Amino acid sequence: MNLQHAAAEAKPDLPLEIAHLLLIDVVGYSKLLVNEQIEVLQELKRIVRSTECFRLAEAKEKLIRVPTGDGMALLFFQSPEEPVRCALDISKALRVRPKFQLRMGIHSGPVNRVKDVNDKTNIVGSGINVAQRVLDCGDAGHILLSAHVAEDLAEYRHWQPCLHDLGECEVKHGLRLRLFNLHKDGLGNPQVPEKLKRRMWKQGPIRPVTPVRWPKFVLAALIVSVAALAISVWISFHRQSQNIAELPKTGVVASIPEKSIAVLPFENFSADKENAFFADGIQDEVLTYLAKVADLKVISRTSVMQYKNAAMRNLREIAQQLGVANILEGSVQRSGNRVRVTAQLIDARTDTHLWAERYDRDLADVFAIQSEIAKKIADQLQAKISVSEKAAIEKAPTTDLLAYDLYLRAQALFADTSDAVHAREKLPQAAQLLDEALTRDPNFLQAWCLLSRVHSVAYFRGHDHTPARLDLAKAALDRAMRLQPDAGEVHLALANYYYHGFRDYKRARNELALARQTLPNNPEVFLYTGFIDRREGRWEEATRNFERALELDPRNFFILQQLALAYGWQRRYADETRTYDRALTIVPADPNTRMQQAQIALDWRADINPFQATLAAVMAENPSVELDIGTLLYSLCDRTWTAATRTLANYPREGVANNGVNYPFTYWEGVVARYQGDSRKAQAAFAAARTEVQNVVQQQPDFASALSLLAMIDAGLDKKEEAVREGQRACELLPISKDAIDGTFLAMNLAQIYAWIGDKDRAIEQITVVQRVPNPLSYGLLKLRPDWDSLRGDPRFEKIVASLAPK
Repeated sequence: MNLQHAAAEAKPDLPLEIAHLLLIDVVGYSKLLVNEQIEVLQELKRIVRSTECFRLAEAKEKLIRVPTGDGMALLFFQSPEEPVRCALDISKALRVRPKFQLRMGIHSGPVNRVKDVNDKTNIVGSGINVAQRVLDCGDAGHILLSAHVAEDLAEYRHWQPCLHDLGECEVKHGLRLRLFNLHKDGLGNPQVPEKLKRRMWKQGPIRPVTPVRWPKFVLAALIVSVAALAISVWISFHRQSQNIAELPKTGVVASIPEKSIAVLPFENFSADKENAFFADGIQDEVLTYLAKVADLKVISRTSVMQYKNAAMRNLREIAQQLGVANILEGSVQRSGNRVRVTAQLIDARTDTHLWAERYDRDLADVFAIQSEIAKKIADQLQAKISVSEKAAIEKAPTTDLLAYDLYLRAQALFADTSDAVHAREKLPQAAQLLDEALTRDPNFLQAWCLLSRVHSVAYFRGHDHTPARLDLAKAALDRAMRLQPDAGEVHLALANYYYHGFRDYKRARNELALARQTLPNNPEVFLYTGFIDRREGRWEEATRNFERALELDPRNFFILQQLALAYGWQRRYADETRTYDRALTIVPADPNTRMQQAQIALDWRADINPFQATLAAVMAENPSVELDIGTLLYSLCDRTWTAATRTLANYPREGVANNGVNYPFTYWEGVVARYQGDSRKAQAAFAAARTEVQNVVQQQPDFASALSLLAMIDAGLDKKEEAVREGQRACELLPISKDAIDGTFLAMNLAQIYAWIGDKDRAIEQITVVQRVPNPLSYGLLKLRPDWDSLRGDPRFEKIVASLAPK
C-alpha cells in the first residue's frame, strides 16, 4: 500500500471510521539484499503476531493489517492504548533480536476502507496520512505519537511518565504536527529525532505530558456530545448484539469474574538479598491459602512469578493478561528475628485500593501473618469460605523457616524440568533439597508430596526407570498419607504416582477428582486430567482441559507447549502456530520452542525452509546449544546432512530420555551415518548403542519403550528377525488402545523397522494403522524423511502421502 497517495479513488459515501493506527517501518530496509528483506519481514510478522494486543484484536475481528513494502500498518478500533501497547511489546521483543531496527508512528483519526486493484482491503483517509507523517519524523527505535493520541493517554496516570512532548513541527505540505516521544524502561528511543533537530521548531525543553485542562464552556459542550455519542453507541450495540453469538469462540476473551485475584511476588526489602526466597515464600503461601477457596479464581504461581523483576508494574495490564479483576501486592523486610510485611489489595480495573495493612511481628509469627492476609483478602472479595477451607487457611505448612526455604527452592527446580536435557540435572537437585527439608521437619506434608512427584517423574521420563526409583516415590507418598490422607496435595501426588508409575489412568483420574475438591484453583488438576484424556485418545477433552488449566495459569510455558503438541497431533496447525506464538511471548529466546514452531511448516506443507533458517539462527546465537530429539528427527529431512550433523554434535554424550527410555548418542550417530552411506560407522555406532539398551531390556524385559528402541537398533544392524520380534512385542505390551501417545510412537517405530529391513508391505500396512488415529507422522515427515525412501513410488504409500497433503 502506498501510504503517501492511495491509488483508489474515494467515493463520497464511503463509511468513515475512527482508527487507532500503528505504522511500522524497517530502518535501512532498501540497503538489504532481497533474501535479507524477506527474512526481516517474516521475522517482523512473527513478532507482531505474537503481541497480546494483536491477538486479542484479531480474535475480536477488530483489526486491519496492511503491508507497506518495508513494514506494515495496523489499525485497531477499540482503544488508543492498543497501538501503544503493541508498539511497546514489539520494542521489547526486539531486545533479543538485534538483527534489524524499527521505527514506529501512532495516530488516531478517520479512515475509509476501500478495495484495491487486487480486490483486497486498503485504507485511505486523513488518519493514515497523518500517521505516515508521524512515522517519517522518527529514527531507529523511536515510538512517536501524535498529540491526539498522547493527550488521550495522558488522562491515565500510568502513561504520563512515558510521554515526552517534542513540541510542534512543520512536515509535508505545510502541515504542523505536535509530536510526543514514548519511551519507558529501556523501550523506545529517548533521543530527539535527527529530523527534528534540523528543522524549525516551536518548542521549549522536552517535558513529560500532563492531562489537558478544558475550559468549562468546552467541557459543557463535550458532555452534550458524549451523551449523543453514548446513545448512538447504545443503538449500534443493540443492532450488533444479535450477531455476537456468531463470532468464533476461539481466542475470545472470557468475562473476568469479580472474585478473581492474582497474588504478585512480594518485594524483598531486606538488607540481605538472600532473603528473596523468604519473600517469595510469604507470597506463595498467601496464594496457596487463597487457592483453596472454591469461591475465588486464583492465578497460579507459575504465571505470577513472571512479574517478579518488573521494573514498573502496570497493574491494569497485568490483570488483563492474567484474566483477573484484583491484584494483591506487597513487600517483606526481615531483620534479625523481626519481620515486616505490607500488603495491599487493588481493583486493577479502576486502580482502587480496597485494603492495605502492615504487620510488624516476630519472625516466628510469619505463617500466622500469611493466614491473616489470606482471610482478609477473602473477606474483602466477599468470598464464601467453608469450614474445611477456613481450617486449611489456618494450618501452617511447617514451623521451620529453613525447611520452607529449601522446599521453595526445590519447587522452583521442579517447575523448570519440562526440557529433558535440563530435567536430568534438576530433578536430583530438587530431591536433595527436599530430603534436607524433611530431615529438619519430618511432618512437612507438602514436601513429602512434592518429593513423591519428583521421583515419579524421574521414573516415567526415563531418567531413572528402575523399580528402586518408583519405591522412593511410594515411600514418600506413604509418609504423606500417614500425616493427612484426605489432603488435596496427597490426592494429587497419588494421581501422579498412578499415572507415571503404572499408567493406571482410572485410579489417577479418581484421585484427581478428589484433589479438585480441596484444590479448586490448582491448574495441575486440569493439566493431568488432560494428560490422561490424551493417553486415552480423548483428544477434544484433552484440549479443553489444557485450556482450562491455562485459565488458572495463563502464562505457564509448559502448559502452552503441551497444548501446542495436542494441536499438532490433531493436524490443527494454525492453532498450533498461535499457541507457540503465545509461548514465545513468555520465553522469547527458548531454542526448542522456536524449533518446534519452525517444524510446523514442514509438517503442514513439507516446507523445510523455516526449519533450516531457524536452526541456523539458533546455532549462530549459541553454537553449543543442546536441542531436543525432535529437532534431530526433523533435521534428517535435510538431505545435505548439514543440519543433522550440527544437531548431533551438541547431543549429550550420555543420551537424552525420550518416551521413558534413554536414547544413547551412539544410536543417533548410527542413524545419521546410515543415511550418509557410511555403513561401517553406522554398524559400529549401532553395536555400541545395543550394548547399553540391551542391559536395560535384560533388567526390565517388559519395558516396551526400551524393547522398541532395541528393535530399531537391531534393524540397523540387519538383525531382521530379532528386530521384528522385539518391535512387535513392544507394540503388544503397549498398544495404541492402552496409550494413545507412547503406543503410537511404538507403532511408528515398528513401521520404521519394516522399512529398514525392506519389508515394504508390512511397513505400508503399519503406517496405515498409525494414520487411523491422531499422530505426529505428518505429511512433511512422510514426504521428506529418508526412513521411507524404500517405499517411494509404491501407489499405496503415495496415496497415504497425498491424503495428508494440505488442501
